[in-house]
Amino acid sequence: MKIGFVSAILPDFTLEQVVEFAASRGFASVELMCWPPGSADRRYAGVSHLDATDFNPAAIRKLLAHHNVEISGLGYYPNILAADRAAAGYQENHLRRVIDAAAALEVGVVNTFVGRDHALSVDANWPRFLEVWRPLLDHAETRNVKIAIENCPMLFSADEWPGGKNLATTPAIWRRMFAEMPSPNFGLNLDPSHLIWQQIDYVAPLAEFKDRLFHIHAKDARVEHAALNEHGVLSYPKLWHTPKIPGQGGVNWGAFMGALHDAGYTGHVAIEVEDRAFERSLETRQDALDISRRYLLQFMRGLP
Repeated sequence: MKIGFVSAILPDFTLEQVVEFAASRGFASVELMCWPPGSADRRYAGVSHLDATDFNPAAIRKLLAHHNVEISGLGYYPNILAADRAAAGYQENHLRRVIDAAAALEVGVVNTFVGRDHALSVDANWPRFLEVWRPLLDHAETRNVKIAIENCPMLFSADEWPGGKNLATTPAIWRRMFAEMPSPNFGLNLDPSHLIWQQIDYVAPLAEFKDRLFHIHAKDARVEHAALNEHGVLSYPKLWHTPKIPGQGGVNWGAFMGALHDAGYTGHVAIEVEDRAFERSLETRQDALDISRRYLLQFMRGLP
């Protein structure tokens, strides 16, 4: 396995600075954010360390080789199944450009969300999911790019209630997705933190979906049980759930990483920092990456 981080936590850095930082702190890789220019509609969105519409593949490969850092994947996390068809279409088109950028860079993996109309049930979303994603996967296959879907429900606030803005949240839905679209280029960017607050076993699915594990996000979550007792599981999860860096939440990382080893996973593990306790400054955000890396190394085979 190779340990890296998600570049969204360093929005004030250029691509060159991100790669230089990764090399200086012992990271093997970086997941580069590829949002289109413009304002962000949520935390950590809108960051772009690679403009998928205007970049020099040769120059970027030279930069990476000089610092001995890889791109674990290109990241873009919109909602291409949103009820607003114009907005969804714009985002789908940009996702295609990100896929093309991954092919040009020979990265091989694009990390994203499936999307969802949050006002509709899973079954009601399904026909549009198939309509949109079948041609997208064809596009990715022709470019030898894998699509890794993150399992975040995107269900935290009133405008995401009741269904959330990402369909691919549970093993039952993953199983159905892969049965109906069995493309070998369709898989998971799995983050255990999103399973822990859903009260889903985050270790057991690694064996069943081992062939679909294209990328891993390392983020933790702390369930505030006193708040949960006040509001209950049917309330907004942000009332009783806090994203944390690895080792400071409820994930048993020894069990999780052990199951990854058992599954034969040898890919990238990207630390994703969304922990407000470390957001006071650039220095504390860098500290969060360093602390997380040191913590995870104890569970990873073949690393210093």
